[in-house]
Amino acid sequence: MRRALVLATTTARAVRFGRVLAPVGLLGGASLLSSARARKKIDYESLTGLPESWAAEAAKHALAGNTPTRSDGGYEIATFAGGCFWGVELRFQRVPGVIATASGYVQGHKSEPTYKEVSARSTGHTEAVQLIFDPGVVSYADLLEIYWDRLGDDATRANAVGNDRGPQYRSGVYALSERQLAAAEASLSKRQERFAKPIATEVEMQRGVFWPAEEYHQQYLEKGGQSARKKETEPIRCYG
Repeated sequence: MRRALVLATTTARAVRFGRVLAPVGLLGGASLLSSARARKKIDYESLTGLPESWAAEAAKHALAGNTPTRSDGGYEIATFAGGCFWGVELRFQRVPGVIATASGYVQGHKSEPTYKEVSARSTGHTEAVQLIFDPGVVSYADLLEIYWDRLGDDATRANAVGNDRGPQYRSGVYALSERQLAAAEASLSKRQERFAKPIATEVEMQRGVFWPAEEYHQQYLEKGGQSARKKETEPIRCYG
């Protein structure tokens, strides 16, 4: 009885500090380990769907290994990275013609990356925002201009936007079609005319799928009280 109590107490403490012990002969040790690891994964089924968020549908496509150019509803898809995804997402939420947005991770090599893994720079991903938009209201070229204006002088900084530094914060335009890529390259050349230093922002095809971030990251600044109304001009505060 005493031995069982010690094992149970030790296991409970290990779980609390992120470690799970599986003592030899303790039935259920392996399943306890698996359960603890499973809890660290993103629960994609809990992500909010349309019309509030693009995250749920984006997760469906990611888990199927798809990189669609249009949403199930027929809207065009675009992917941008510009440092912390919270501020980038809110900027695009305010754009008329943008239907829905999602924060997430792109250009990495690991499936189902978590925020902790991406922050540890172990997956190759960068924080990004994927959105769906009505090209009859706002064009992809318009979105590119909004993106560059949001990025500002940080376009010339490698692996850094604002106070955020590291490859997980690198900026990028990740095209989902050859047409988008051509438009992005043209906008890059035009924007370069404003700088003496070369622009460091990646402009390339999206590699692999867009993995939505955890639910608490979705529409984070709006949830914190900042306005996501269309045409809103109130300055965006990156942390609440």
